[in-house]
Amino acid sequence: MGKLDGKVAVVTGTARGIGKAIAQLFAAEGARVVCVDRDLKEGDHPFFEGSAETTVSEIQAAGGTALAIQTDVSREEDCDNAVAKTNEAFGPIDVLVNNAAYTIYTPVKDFPIRKWFRSCAVNVHGPFMMSQKVLPDMIERHSGAILNISSAAAIGPGRGPYKETPALGRTMYGAEKAAIERFTQGLAEEVYQYGISVTSLAPSKTVNTPGTKYLGTSTGPDDPRGEPVDYMAKAALILVTEPLDKITGCVTYSQALLKEHGLITEGEGPGIERPGSGYSQT
Repeated sequence: MGKLDGKVAVVTGTARGIGKAIAQLFAAEGARVVCVDRDLKEGDHPFFEGSAETTVSEIQAAGGTALAIQTDVSREEDCDNAVAKTNEAFGPIDVLVNNAAYTIYTPVKDFPIRKWFRSCAVNVHGPFMMSQKVLPDMIERHSGAILNISSAAAIGPGRGPYKETPALGRTMYGAEKAAIERFTQGLAEEVYQYGISVTSLAPSKTVNTPGTKYLGTSTGPDDPRGEPVDYMAKAALILVTEPLDKITGCVTYSQALLKEHGLITEGEGPGIERPGSGYSQT
């Protein structure tokens, strides 16, 4: 019996990487999974292989149930459409994973204004809109789980003076993820009365995905500095299935959570070797 038997889960950013791994694991655990992504078909992305339809095909080949919906989470009409099509195909939504992301690593002095607003629209406005759109289903049935994917970039460099060479270009992404962690705990407090959990999860180390390779934070799937993508999927499953009072408002990291639950014996990164963000420590 799967941990998500009978549940309907919407996962954004499922064409590749972390979102794809989460969608596949949730389907293996019995969920009917809606794979949301801008890249519906192979070739839709100018640089990367992968698409929502490919992820769905692989889920179905493994015996799972899934549906692909082309969605730009920065557009309210797309978010409305994703929820409406999910309701039509599978019924009320039980789980939402806000994973879709967009950024470039550029110092603030050089950041194109248009891309700054684009990044905010996907990384901050998207999770807000998708969360708002699924809440009626969850509030009506007094249950549900929302998981926001964050990043260790949300941990700021602290107060100066600064002696180390800065990780130039990550200010924007870190600020967005810090906002998402605050959004997570604020929403968790708001919807606790309705039995809905809201949590946030970041990788403990860089996950080796096409996106991180493109941004230069990994060298590819075999980079020994990274962590396996299934760590994030397994940690996500914990966060959407644990009891409300045990988990809601949790802002955590993949390896810290997996170690806490006995799925790994050793771990690295924030929450284990060093403190996480301020929100993870509350």
